Amino acid sequence: MTEPLPSTRSRIPGAGLAKGLAVTLRTMTKKTVTAQYPDVLPDLPPRSRGVIALFEENCTVCMLCARECPDWCIYIDSHKETVPAATPGGRERSRNVLDRFAIDFALCMYCGICIEVCPFDALFWSPEFEYAETDIHELTHERDKLRDWMWTVPAPPALDPAAEEPKEIAAARKAAEKLAAAQAEPQEGES
Repeated sequence: MTEPLPSTRSRIPGAGLAKGLAVTLRTMTKKTVTAQYPDVLPDLPPRSRGVIALFEENCTVCMLCARECPDWCIYIDSHKETVPAATPGGRERSRNVLDRFAIDFALCMYCGICIEVCPFDALFWSPEFEYAETDIHELTHERDKLRDWMWTVPAPPALDPAAEEPKEIAAARKAAEKLAAAQAEPQEGES
């Protein structure tokens, strides 16, 4: 038979309790790092992801966001409306009119694919994150709630002053300069 190995722990009664009290006393004297959340709101990083906001005026009901959503949590209903011709003799056109735009945040995984694929900048990240509901059915937010969150979307970051001018702005500026030069030439010829 082998003899049991001697225990390396001391057999002093209450040693574990004393060690626990020592840890408690050490931590009681240090400054706390826990933020008391409901009373102290966290400092969110810029452009943080909270909920999805809808800029309804830009939505053309192209349905790209709903088709690309991996969770199928975006619900869109629309109807077609006939727009009269812009010029006499022109033809009438039809356009989609948004009836319902809803996002079920109980299903949403906040991947941001809908925001990325929107070609008309109708969807944005809002830093709002306090939207808890008591019933899971109330997590489906309609377009009026999504529109209200649009006011919490921060402005985009400023362009780098050393960066190249975007090609769209450069083309618009050149066209405006040509138009101004063309308007200035007849005025010079009149004098």
